[in-house]
Amino acid sequence: MSKAGKINDSEGEATFDLGADGGTRAESVTEFTRRVKTLLETGLKAGWIRGEVSNLRTQASGHVYFSLKDAGAQVRAVMFRGDAARQTAKLREGAQVVVLGELSVYEARGEYQLIVRVVVEDGVGRLQREFEALKARLAAEGLFDRERKRALPPLPRTVGFVTSPTGAAVQDFLRILTRRGWRGRVVVLPAKVQGEGAAAEVAAMIETAGSAGRCGIEFDLLVVGRGGGSLEDLRAFNEEILVRAVATSRVPVISAVGHEIDFTLCDFAADVRAETPSAAAELISSGFVAEAERLERLSKALEGEAGGALQATRNRMEGLADRLRLLSPVTQVERGWLRLDDLQNRFAAAWARGAQTRAHRRQLVAGRLAAVAPERRIEAESQRLLGLWKRLQAASPASVLNRGFAIVRDADGRPVTRAADLHVGVRVDLELGDGRAAARVEAR
Repeated sequence: MSKAGKINDSEGEATFDLGADGGTRAESVTEFTRRVKTLLETGLKAGWIRGEVSNLRTQASGHVYFSLKDAGAQVRAVMFRGDAARQTAKLREGAQVVVLGELSVYEARGEYQLIVRVVVEDGVGRLQREFEALKARLAAEGLFDRERKRALPPLPRTVGFVTSPTGAAVQDFLRILTRRGWRGRVVVLPAKVQGEGAAAEVAAMIETAGSAGRCGIEFDLLVVGRGGGSLEDLRAFNEEILVRAVATSRVPVISAVGHEIDFTLCDFAADVRAETPSAAAELISSGFVAEAERLERLSKALEGEAGGALQATRNRMEGLADRLRLLSPVTQVERGWLRLDDLQNRFAAAWARGAQTRAHRRQLVAGRLAAVAPERRIEAESQRLLGLWKRLQAASPASVLNRGFAIVRDADGRPVTRAADLHVGVRVDLELGDGRAAARVEAR
């Protein structure tokens, strides 16, 4: 089954036929866009494009979106975060740049755009190519070989700085040296560092500084440098005349051109590269700082050793003085008197202890003699007899009668000991403590 229809255009009518079997099949928008994407992305290779940056914006994700335009057209461009982080050229609104990009189609909008991989400022591409070509040629000559590099003097006394005397690099350089307490001499050798003739002027100053007879100063080290800038600004330090002058300098050279990310051919030719003029100042003063710190440590160590030795000597002298005092005649006499006094005290104490012991022994002997003396025994026996007598007296009938008792006797004079032996009317005799009395038994 087929469908037929017609459309009108400016020239008349046009017919179309959509059929299920052999007729023309209509594509979806997605299919058509994908076909265009495939044709464009595979048919056009990546290339360099020059234009002006506009509509620049950076997303929070780090991706950068902008348009690249000239007088006749413009194209959308995107640079993803990873590529953007690697760029040395900074994108800014209205900047003239050359980009390396590849075509891509954004299907959701049906738009094509450039995926930018590299950005350089307009004119830098040619300078970069010249830079790489000269670098390769000079490297082939061995101008950059490590074997040509000379060691920097650890403690340079006179340093020449070939640069513009009005630039900020000089102030930064001197400020770092002053802050780190460097004690050497800095001579600023003025020269143009940018523009026509700058390379020849700097090269001539390096040659002059290397000849003590021409400049009247014997330099230990040269610094060639300036502040940062674009590749065009640093062009003088990539020119062959200056690179050769640095490589053949009679005085060791530090190249301190630009910022950390800037590299020039002078950096490769110099004996040492410093990232910035300030870094060169730190490098120059590092030996002095290290020596100052070492001297400080040695000074403290020497002070400690001297103090220890002095203290040891003082202790030894005090010991000798003590020994001398002990061995002196006055000390010997004093010690003799002390010993004599001690012996006297000990003798007196021993005599007192002996006397006390003897007195105690006498007391013991006297006690023992007194214990066995006849008088003592007589007195003791007398006391014993007196005690026996008192006991006898206490147990005698008279003592009993004196306590109120009486002895009853019958007519025959025998003591009556039981009441049954007494009869009523019988006369009895009573013996009392103070005499006798007669009595009669009245009842029983």
